[in-house]
Amino acid sequence: MDFAPLFSPESLAVIGVSLSNETHPANVIYAKSHFRSRVRTYAVNPKGGTLLEERVFKSVGEIPEKIDLAVVAVRAEYVPGVIEECIAAKAGGAVVISGGFAEAGRQDLEEQLGVLSRNADFPIIGPNCLGIFIPSHLDTLFLPGERIIQPEIGDVAFVSQSGGVLVDQMLRFSQEGIGLSVGVSVGNKAVVGEIDLLAHFSKDSATRVIAFYIEGFTRGQGRAFVQAAQKCPKPVVVLKAGKSPGGQKAVSSHTASLAGDYAVFRAVCAQHGILEAQDEEELVSFCESLSRGRMGIGGRIGIVTGSGGHGAMCVDLCARYGLGVPAFSEETQKALRERLSPGIRAIASLANPCDLTGSAVDDDFVEAVSYLESDPTIDCVLVLLLPYLPGTTMDLGARLSRIRQRDGKALVAYVPHVEKYRMLIEGFELNDIPVSRSIEGTVQMADALRRCEICRTKR
Repeated sequence: MDFAPLFSPESLAVIGVSLSNETHPANVIYAKSHFRSRVRTYAVNPKGGTLLEERVFKSVGEIPEKIDLAVVAVRAEYVPGVIEECIAAKAGGAVVISGGFAEAGRQDLEEQLGVLSRNADFPIIGPNCLGIFIPSHLDTLFLPGERIIQPEIGDVAFVSQSGGVLVDQMLRFSQEGIGLSVGVSVGNKAVVGEIDLLAHFSKDSATRVIAFYIEGFTRGQGRAFVQAAQKCPKPVVVLKAGKSPGGQKAVSSHTASLAGDYAVFRAVCAQHGILEAQDEEELVSFCESLSRGRMGIGGRIGIVTGSGGHGAMCVDLCARYGLGVPAFSEETQKALRERLSPGIRAIASLANPCDLTGSAVDDDFVEAVSYLESDPTIDCVLVLLLPYLPGTTMDLGARLSRIRQRDGKALVAYVPHVEKYRMLIEGFELNDIPVSRSIEGTVQMADALRRCEICRTKR
């Protein structure tokens, strides 16, 4: 199937708009696309009429140009007929927003969509989904635009069985400065599912990392997904729902999927080089790290901090994630001490973590990170920055980023994410250095870079 009409449409038909209810899902989608998108947008309702001073067409076939993408938001029993009209009009593909299919006991309607799609080679996203979001290009989500936090354009593709989880992750990505190449809510996956989208995004030049929220698969598809992910040349990150008996029951009622045995799924992911995130926070950390960081590192961590407490917590977290924090030799400690400003040479603790104390200035962080970046016994440097230290400035992020660009070793930063410190954070982000709002997130990012190397060896 050709997915280009789904992800780069130039024309869009919204089928099922209401002439009397402006909050109808189809009306919300039409208004957003009509006013805020460069995609040529047409409204369709069998009664015809006008909407927002534009003509409402009675069918897709009446529209005076070939439609790339149709967004369908009509009652479930009418959807197969609408899809037939789209196929007859030579539309490129469809997003079916409508619910009331397998998740509501109407497996027959869902199977009809599959038959129509296969016979016509016509791609369908959904049903029972929010659809597709592409920053600055396409938004089929039936949520008011002013209520959605939209991430910037980036290189992470996120595929979700749940529309709500997709929107939540868009918010989290935006807060962390992670850009999306595309977000897709697949719902019941009557036609297009994770395996199809994995194949598509693995060849998409705009995508570097492919992430999934998965509730379950139809029988036999789980194995096929794992095999496809193992062959994918890009990092694949998965957040799985349905880990408990109650969660499995919720999955079945949500999208009529089989959650399967979670223990088996987890073991298979680890065996085949798929990065499984345990929760939403870890998913965000993995996506940012893999989209920005130097993948394929070893597990030896050097820590530079302005606070001994932060350093101690970081060591504990490294141990939890299986990362090593090797003690620095006397020679290394001596070389580090000689590089520091006179005011902290006598009080800094340099055994790893390298605790520069609260009296450190920018140059101390730069010298310590620069030395560890060139140390062959360290694979990744974690720098824990406390922006409220009196001797540090908002330029420090950019200065440390230049060291990574020069030496090429992995660098991950911790900075509290509040607006007051935005300039410091951007110094890292604009130079493709992963930066987390928490110490655990920082360690998770390093773990993702290391696990990506393990993944490579299993492929």
